[in-house]
Amino acid sequence: MPDIKTILTAACYIAIYVAVGGRVLLKAARNIKRGDVFDENFLMCVASIGSIALGEYVEGLAVLGLYRLGEYLQDRAVDKSRRAISDLMDIRPDYANIEKDGELVRLDPEELEPGQLIVIKPGERVPADAVITEGSCHLDSSALTGESLPQEVSAGSEIYSGTIDLDGVVTARVLKAAEESTAARILELVEDAASSRAKSERFITRFARWYTPSVCGAALLLAVIPSLITGAWSVWIRRALIFLVVSCPCALIISIPLGFFAGIGAASSRGILIKGGNYLEALSKTDTMVFDKTGTLTRGSFRVTEVFPAEGYTRESLIELAALAECYSDHPISRSLKEALGKEPDRSRVSDAVEKAGRGVSALVDGRSVSCGNLALMRDIGAAAVPVSDPGTAVYIAKDGVFAGSILISDEVKEDAAEAVRTIKSQGVRKTVMLTGDRSEIAEKIAKELGLDECYAQLLPQDKLEKVRELKKQVPEKKILAFAGDGINDAPVLAGSDLGIAMGAMGSAAAVEAADVVLMNDRPSDIALAMRISKKTMRIVYQDIVFSIGVKLLVLLLAALGFANMWLAIFADVGVCMIAILNSMRALRIK
Repeated sequence: MPDIKTILTAACYIAIYVAVGGRVLLKAARNIKRGDVFDENFLMCVASIGSIALGEYVEGLAVLGLYRLGEYLQDRAVDKSRRAISDLMDIRPDYANIEKDGELVRLDPEELEPGQLIVIKPGERVPADAVITEGSCHLDSSALTGESLPQEVSAGSEIYSGTIDLDGVVTARVLKAAEESTAARILELVEDAASSRAKSERFITRFARWYTPSVCGAALLLAVIPSLITGAWSVWIRRALIFLVVSCPCALIISIPLGFFAGIGAASSRGILIKGGNYLEALSKTDTMVFDKTGTLTRGSFRVTEVFPAEGYTRESLIELAALAECYSDHPISRSLKEALGKEPDRSRVSDAVEKAGRGVSALVDGRSVSCGNLALMRDIGAAAVPVSDPGTAVYIAKDGVFAGSILISDEVKEDAAEAVRTIKSQGVRKTVMLTGDRSEIAEKIAKELGLDECYAQLLPQDKLEKVRELKKQVPEKKILAFAGDGINDAPVLAGSDLGIAMGAMGSAAAVEAADVVLMNDRPSDIALAMRISKKTMRIVYQDIVFSIGVKLLVLLLAALGFANMWLAIFADVGVCMIAILNSMRALRIK
């Protein structure tokens, strides 16, 4: 019969065991009750209880104690990687100021309605997407875009929910309801990102599903068959318990999803929103990069450079006619015509405005039919337009079916576009292509300036989609075609490509909906940055897979042959897991 000292020692170990491992025991019991038997909690419980039953109290406690320590460090690592994304949650505005009976009253942003006037004071978050009607200030948009420089805004400027007023009182008119605001869309996108898992993550889930029951069966056979032959039950049971500890798949189950989460977090902190691990993985496989021109590689801030009025028209009258016809459009060309007019067009003079995709607009101005667009539109209405040969985008105007003149509008290439193309190519992208509805000579000039491999011009929206489908057929197997567009007119092509990237899409609902990657800034270089983050993340994920499986297979073999003790088994489980986690966290640090 055991003496008092032995009983007290055992009681102390059991008390410590329950205190240290009670949570693991409960989780294992709950999972068994649900039918999910073979998980890491079950393996740890069996291994630790078996060790104590064999009199190896210290090893039994160490199994659970270090496992709990590993869990704690895993939680800390996950929290740190989540923080890069969850910081975005701070963009949610707390309240809105409205004026009532001469006083400012706070209102829940959810209660704001389009058209309502709000007042934003220094230090406050913009509560809804709005347009400034009075005042000016500098806005901090770093939480949305990663851009550190404040943005100067004044009357007429659009402002987005979640940005911060730094230094001025402004009055603004609400444009969208709270659930449709930029902040709400971004938060929804970020919250959904974790649900779209990459192939590597899905592989690990499938791997763990058959791997854990297999090693449990192997451990049982290792304990029973040699013991029946040799009679050395304690020796082979100990080896089987060591085998179980080594086999725990924690390193893979935790570090691989963590690597993808860290990569998405690193991108989010730089204003690059990736909708899930599957899209992050796809970025690393890009073979062909297709760009839209306007708003993607060029600024999209057109300005009128030449005016060619037909007989009976002056420069001023032609610009006014075009600006009136385009007054309901928000296309960059329309905005440049309004700017050239120097004042807001009188919309009361305009009716029946119709936008014709890929051609232009038609409207009634002072009761007369006015068409404003490209040569294709002029041909459609039978107007004998005189083609413009100068570089730039030519807008042709006709009144009552008679050609009235043309206006030349020029766009500028973004300052980082050429460097972005070079960097993208250096990262293994085989082909770079530009698609545009603009004239061939303009497209070829820009393509040559940026070093693009191919360009296709004078394309309608449906032509762009067809061209992308043609290019996809030339992409090697297991590689993808990515398309970058401004997210407004390019939604069909974004959705039709293997990977859609929306540029400068902070105010575009179409971009957030159709694209797989949303660049909150308007920089082509962010595409190269997103690819670099993707490639680094995938390198880290593959390192974790090879390292974790390699070490475990080696120690499993040593355990079966009797060359591994419980401490080596603990290293192969908890130690390998910690190393893999620390490696995964490197995905957060992207220069």
